[in-house]
Amino acid sequence: MSFVPYDRPVRAAFVGLGRIYDLNVRAYLDNPDVEVVALVDPDEKRRAQRQVDWPEARTFASVGEMGASGLEVDAVEALLPIPLHVDGVVELLDHGWHVNLQKPMCNDLAGASRMVEAAVSNDRQLRVMENYIFYEPLVRLKQIVESGDIGEVSGYHMKMVGSGLGGWEVPASSYRWQFMQMRNGRGILVFDDGWHKLATALWLFGPIREVRAWVGATEVYAGVEIDAPTTLVWEHDNGVRGVWDISLAPDMYLRSDYYTNDERWEVTGRKGFARVNRCTGRGVQQPSLEVYTDGEMRAFHALDDDWASSFRDSGRHWLRWLHTGEGPLQWSGEEAVSVLRFALAAYASSEAGGVGVDPATVE
Repeated sequence: MSFVPYDRPVRAAFVGLGRIYDLNVRAYLDNPDVEVVALVDPDEKRRAQRQVDWPEARTFASVGEMGASGLEVDAVEALLPIPLHVDGVVELLDHGWHVNLQKPMCNDLAGASRMVEAAVSNDRQLRVMENYIFYEPLVRLKQIVESGDIGEVSGYHMKMVGSGLGGWEVPASSYRWQFMQMRNGRGILVFDDGWHKLATALWLFGPIREVRAWVGATEVYAGVEIDAPTTLVWEHDNGVRGVWDISLAPDMYLRSDYYTNDERWEVTGRKGFARVNRCTGRGVQQPSLEVYTDGEMRAFHALDDDWASSFRDSGRHWLRWLHTGEGPLQWSGEEAVSVLRFALAAYASSEAGGVGVDPATVE
C-alpha cells in the first residue's frame, strides 16, 4: 500500500466501548501523538461513560452515523464482538480509515480474505492487534531464547487454567455473543483467548507444519459448554515442538485484576530453561520470569508484569507506526491469517480424532 505517515496527531475513533476498551484505551491516554475524535457504540449509557475520558470527542450510535457526519477520522480502534468483525471491518475500511482490530481476526478464512482484500482495495492498513507479544516477561523470554543462553531449544510448553472465581466484573451482555461463538465451534479458551497463545508460539518460533489437537468440552451451565480440557501439540518448521494444555477450574479463586486466566510458558533448551510464571492473572506469586542455567536460577523481579501494560505498549506501537510507517505491524492482516490457520488446523485435527494437520491445507 502507498502509506504516507502522519506528521500530526492521528485522529482516532473507538468503535465498540465494552469491557476491553478499559485495556486498549491505555495507549491513547496522555498521548500527544493521537487525538480521540469519536466514540461509537449502540449503548447510550456506554457512550456517556466513556466520554468522561474524551470530553471533546463526538459520540455516535453506529459507524454509519459517524461516516455520514463528515468528521475527519484517520484510524479506528475496532473493539467489536467477533461475529461482527468481517462486516464491521470491511465497512470501516470502505470509509477510508485505517483499522486496528481486536483479536481474533474472524472465524474463517473466507472472512479473513474479505478483510484483507478490503484493506488492499481501499489502500488502507489493517492491523490485528496482539498484546501478548508486548508483555515484558514474554519479550525478555524471547530475547533469552534468541541469545542462546539456554542453548538450542528442545521443547516449548504453555499451560492455561481458566477459573470461575475472581477478577474484574464483566457484564453478562459481553458473554452473549461468546455463547453464540461456542455453539458455532469457536470456544472462548481455544479460539478467543487462545488466539493470544497461538500468536505467541508463532512469534517465538515461526511457521508451523503440523498440528494435533484434542478439544474437549465441560458443561458449566445448562446448555453452555467451555472448551476444556484441551491439548494441542505441534511442530514448527524449524523442528521445535510445542504443547499447550488447557484446563478448567470453575471452583478455583484466582487473584486477578482482569480476567481469571492462569497462564505459564516454559522453553527448554540443551543448557537450561526459561519460564514465565504468569500473565493475565496473579496466581503464581513468583518472579514473573525465571531462567535456569549452569545449576543456578536467575529471577527477574523488576519487569513490568502488569498485563494491562501490554495493551498500552501494543497500542503505542500502532500509533508510532502510523507516524513512521516503519517496522513490523505485529500483526498485519496477512500475518494474522497464519494465526487463524493455526487455530483452524487444531479444530480440524480434533474433529478427525487428533490426526496431524498442516495449517497450510485448511480451508
